[in-house]
Amino acid sequence: MSGLESLYQQLILDHSKHPHGTPLADEEGRHAASHQRNPVCGDEITLRVRLADDGTIRDVTWDGSGCSISQASASMLADLAAGMPVAPASALIDRFREVLRSRGKAELDVEEFGDAAALSGVSKYTARVKCAMLAWVALEDALARA
Repeated sequence: MSGLESLYQQLILDHSKHPHGTPLADEEGRHAASHQRNPVCGDEITLRVRLADDGTIRDVTWDGSGCSISQASASMLADLAAGMPVAPASALIDRFREVLRSRGKAELDVEEFGDAAALSGVSKYTARVKCAMLAWVALEDALARA
């Protein structure tokens, strides 16, 4: 395992053990929630997005259970999406999906994705892609409802 892979693995474990964006925030202001489940492995998440008056994402909070990849991905997303306008957040979700479906042929840019770039390696393991995508699908759904 390379030094970078080891660092990414440690980052995923750290986000899983010390998640950001929890607990689930109250339903104040303009908000929407989404509950998503991965029936293959049992990962679940309830994610709430709250929007500011200017249409930016005020915060993303969540509650869930599952593997370290799904929990770390939700934590990383909560950090990344806060303060973003909705349209760029939607584009980020699309790019994340594209890379995770690449089967290792593409990588997430650290400048654009921050800690979530550590999830690039998941694309090589088809069974784990849904774990990493769970929170992102929940945010996509919540933004469509908001």
